[in-house]
Amino acid sequence: MADTPEVADTPPPAPPPPRKWLPSPPKNWRRKVVILLLAIVVLPIVVFSLWAWVTLGYVYSTGDRAGYVQKLSKKGWLCKTWEGELNMVSPPGSMTPQIFHFTVPSDSIAAILMQDMGKRVSLTYEEHRGIPSSCFGETGFFVSNVRIVGP
Repeated sequence: MADTPEVADTPPPAPPPPRKWLPSPPKNWRRKVVILLLAIVVLPIVVFSLWAWVTLGYVYSTGDRAGYVQKLSKKGWLCKTWEGELNMVSPPGSMTPQIFHFTVPSDSIAAILMQDMGKRVSLTYEEHRGIPSSCFGETGFFVSNVRIVGP
């Protein structure tokens, strides 16, 4: 037999590792992505809700206004609110009428105002400042009670 050179059973050289264009994600990357998405979506909703709760729960001022309701309508695309105007009696010698714009959050109070449209009424209102959206009302003056003062 002819001498044949013995070939060693060595594996072929390994190819070079591929280039990493992006670093490998951390071990718990899915959890971090879920937390980030929740923070982006849930946090603004929570902040808006707290802001609305505080501004609608805190009464800046209360008072009464007397006059004639000259306009009351239900407005809004998504959030329907009752919006109205009260024509207050002008002082003698004044040519411009004083108009008080208000919001009625209750349908029962709005029904009373619709019945007494031509009569003189006294509105008890609460003023809320800093309301985050016009969805709660176009004005900050929310009527809480109505009394008929005269014909």
